[in-house]
Amino acid sequence: MNKGVTLWFTGLSGAGKTTISQAVAEELHARGRNVEVLDGDIVRQNLSKGLGFSKEDRDTNVRRIGFVANLLSRNGVVAITAAISPYRAIRDEIRGQAENFLEVYVKAPLEVCEERDVKGLYAKARAGEIKGFTGIDDPYEAPSDPEVVCETHLESVDESVRKVLAALEVRGYVLAKV
Repeated sequence: MNKGVTLWFTGLSGAGKTTISQAVAEELHARGRNVEVLDGDIVRQNLSKGLGFSKEDRDTNVRRIGFVANLLSRNGVVAITAAISPYRAIRDEIRGQAENFLEVYVKAPLEVCEERDVKGLYAKARAGEIKGFTGIDDPYEAPSDPEVVCETHLESVDESVRKVLAALEVRGYVLAKV
């Protein structure tokens, strides 16, 4: 079974996208799957260098991530993205282009994300030092019908990972662990 899939993690900065996606990737790799993680911060430094944070630039960044994820997944890879991807319409556009797509909403209240903020970005945004910060002065549009919702303020990383793996197993993208 080497059916590829794009596993799209979306949520506010600090919600837990990178943490959960990395743990899912490790488990899938341990199960013998080819996995690539496209983390938003890393993609921005390499594939989308020079883009700003306007709506147009954010959409371009998400489209680039989606393009690469689709290339990988159609070749049997589990392509995991972990990017804020704040606008629903662009995520839905990417879903429409992908043969196999699961959206994972990594959900946590804004105040929890601010408490977890190791980079101090929320504080800078609140102080006006960063403009157009998602969740502060730029919107985040939650998914309307994600395949998985991980409520990271209520569940452990392991619980979230199990939810994602169960969704992949039920849909036949990975075999259940024996």
